[in-house]
Amino acid sequence: MLFSFNDFALDAERRELRARGKIVPIEPQVFDLLVYLIKNRDRVVSKDDLIASVWGGRIVSDSTLDSRINAVRKAIGDSGEKQELVRTIARKGIRFVGDVQQEQKGPEIAAPTSGFAHKQEISFCRSPENNNIAYAAVGSGPLLVKTANWLTHLEYDWESPVWSPLLQRLAQKNRLIRYDSRGNGLSDRDVEDISFEGFVHDLRAVVDAIKGDRFAILGISQGAAIAIAYAVSHPEKVSKLVLYGGYAKGRNRRGSTEEADKASIFLALLRHGWGDEHSAFMRAFSAVFLPNGSPEQIKWFADLQRATTTAENAARIRNVCDGIDVAELLPKVRVPTLVLHARHDNVVPLEQGRSLAASIPNARFVTLESDNHVLLAGEPAWDKFFLEVEAFLAA
Repeated sequence: MLFSFNDFALDAERRELRARGKIVPIEPQVFDLLVYLIKNRDRVVSKDDLIASVWGGRIVSDSTLDSRINAVRKAIGDSGEKQELVRTIARKGIRFVGDVQQEQKGPEIAAPTSGFAHKQEISFCRSPENNNIAYAAVGSGPLLVKTANWLTHLEYDWESPVWSPLLQRLAQKNRLIRYDSRGNGLSDRDVEDISFEGFVHDLRAVVDAIKGDRFAILGISQGAAIAIAYAVSHPEKVSKLVLYGGYAKGRNRRGSTEEADKASIFLALLRHGWGDEHSAFMRAFSAVFLPNGSPEQIKWFADLQRATTTAENAARIRNVCDGIDVAELLPKVRVPTLVLHARHDNVVPLEQGRSLAASIPNARFVTLESDNHVLLAGEPAWDKFFLEVEAFLAA
C-alpha cells in the first residue's frame, strides 16, 4: 500500500518513507505508528488504541508514547504548533488530518501489531557462578550474538531511541541474541564477582543455553574485548567477528596518565550524578558519548541508567572495563574480522580501533565519519555501517 501526502510517500510494504523521492530515516516503531495513524485517519485514535495496536498491549509510559508521536511529527515535518498533519484532540487522542492519496500496490499489508515484525523472547540461564543471566532472542536468519556492553537493559534498550533502531535493524536479517551481563539489566544485580572473566562466563552461559553451534559475534565498545576472548577460546563456534568502537586495552592499561586521569574523573562524576539528566555527570557523559544526540535521546540515556543498575554497580563495571587488556589475544584470532570505528569517537579514540585491526590477522578496518560512540539512526555513518556489516555477514 502506497500513501501520498504533502511531499511525502509512505510505502507500507517496503517500509519506506520518502520526501520528494529521498528516503527519510525513521525508526521501525515510529514507522509502524505513522502507518497506523494514516490507516485510521477517519477517526480519533486513543492512547489505548495505540498501545493495543502498535505496542501489542504492552505497558507503555505516557512519556514513551509522547516521544514516539513527536518522532512521527518530526519525520514528516509537522513538529510545529500548527499540527497540520498529526493533530492532538484534547482528552480524546490523536488523528492524522492530512490529505492522503492511497494506491493499492498489491495485497494489502496489515498494520503490524507491535513495534517490530517480531517480538523478542526473554529467557534466563545460569552463569558458572550461579548468577541468573537474562538473554533475548528476536528475528530469523543466521545467528548473530551481541555481547553485552556498559550498560544494557533488554526491555528498555528495545524501546530506546538510542539503541532500538540499531537492534531492530540487526534483527531484520538475523536471529539476534543479546543479553544483560551480571550486575545490570534483568540479570542478577546483587553479585559478588564483577570481573572481565565473569563477563566472558556470561557470554558462554548464553551460548550454551541457546545451543549455538556456529554463529557470528557483534562486540560494541568493551563488548569487543569479550567477543575477542570468546573467539580465541572457542574458534570452532565463531564464524565471524564484527567489532565496533572497540578496544583491546582499557583506559588504565594504555600507559597514559591522561587516560588514567579521565577514568578516575569519570568514576567520580558517575557516583555523584548517576541517572540525573541535569547533573554534571550527564552533561559530560552526553557530550562524550552522544555529542550529536537529541534531548530526547539524552533523556533516555539518563533513564536507562536509573533502570539498569545502581551507581555503585555501574562504577564497579566501569572500573573493570578500564582494566581490560586482551592485547595478547589479538594475534590468536583465527576468524574473519571486521573492525569499524567512528573517526571522532571521544570515548574510545580511533587509534584503539586501528590497533585492533592491525593486530588481528587479516582484519578489515572501516572508518566511519561520526562523532558518536553510540551510532545513531539518521546520521551519515549509519548507512555505511550497515552496508559494511550486512555485506560482511552475508559473504
